[in-house]
Amino acid sequence: MIKRYFKKLLMKNKDFILSQVLAVKGLMQLLMKNRNTSEKWTKEEIKEIKSHLRHISKMVPIIIVFLLPGGSLMLPFLAEMLDRRKTIRRKL
Repeated sequence: MIKRYFKKLLMKNKDFILSQVLAVKGLMQLLMKNRNTSEKWTKEEIKEIKSHLRHISKMVPIIIVFLLPGGSLMLPFLAEMLDRRKTIRRKL
């Protein structure tokens, strides 16, 4: 039930969140790193992502969930929601 509600809120604001993520140079590539290459984010990359999400959360409050303790575990879910391809690109 909570997952469905959370997904509904993200989908409702998906276009706006996507536009904000694309406005920050390099954030989309960083966010998609895990999805495109199956490499894990480093601690510095997670800090950078959270810093950018903190600014976006001022306009879209649902993003605050990713800033809470343990929220970085949900970052792949955010990347999946914002990915426009819908297929995972693997590095060969």
